[in-house]
Amino acid sequence: MKKKSKRYKAILKNSIKDKKISIKEALELVKKNSTSKFDESIDVSVKINLKQSKGGDFSLRTVVNLPNGSGKKSKVAVLCEASRIDEAKKAGADIAGSDDLLEKIATGKFDFTKLICTPAMMGKIGKHGKVLGPKGLMPNPKLGTVSTDLAKSVKDIKTGLVEIRNDKDGNLASTIGRKSYSTEKLQENYNFLIESLKKEKPDTIKGDFIKGIYLTSTMGISYKLGAK
Repeated sequence: MKKKSKRYKAILKNSIKDKKISIKEALELVKKNSTSKFDESIDVSVKINLKQSKGGDFSLRTVVNLPNGSGKKSKVAVLCEASRIDEAKKAGADIAGSDDLLEKIATGKFDFTKLICTPAMMGKIGKHGKVLGPKGLMPNPKLGTVSTDLAKSVKDIKTGLVEIRNDKDGNLASTIGRKSYSTEKLQENYNFLIESLKKEKPDTIKGDFIKGIYLTSTMGISYKLGAK
C-alpha cells in the first residue's frame, strides 16, 4: 500500500464527508488544498442522466466557451489549403500545413493537441480517422474544429473553449480554470458551464438531468456540490 505524503495527510483534514456544500465554499477549500508548486487545474466532474423515455441512451458531446478562459495550453495545428498556411500561422496556429501535414498525420508521429481543418480539406482527412479518432483529434463542425474563420477558431481553442463528452456511465469532466484564478472568476466559469450543460438536456429525458457534481484540483481531494 502506497504511503500517503505529509502534504496529502494535511489536505485530508479539510475533507467533508456526506455533505453537499456551495460552490463558493468548495472553491475556497480546493484553492486552499492546492499546495503543489505548479498551477493546478480546478476541475468539475458531473454525473448526468442518460436515460431517455424513448430510444437509446442519450450521449452528450459539445463545446463550452468559458468566459474567463480555461487556463489550459493547447498546441494547435491547422490543416488548410496551401494558400491559407500563412493566414493560419498569423492567426496563432503552432503548426500549419496542407498535404505535408497530412503526410505527417499518416505516420502517426505528431505532437499537437488540437486540430482545426478547413471544409475544403475535410475530403482528404477522412481516411486518417483511424489515427486521429482514438486521440480525439478528428475535426468536427460541432466542436468548432472545422472552420473557415481560422483566426476565431484558433483564438477560441487557445483561450476558453473546452470539449465536453460523457462516458458510458454518464460521467463527464471539465476544467474551469487554474488555482491562480480568483474565486470569482472560477465561480463565473463554473456557473456558465453548468448552465450550458442544462441547456443540453433533451425533452426525452424526464426528471433531473444533472445527478451530481464534484469539484477538485489536480492534486487535491473532491467536494460534493449542492446549491450555488
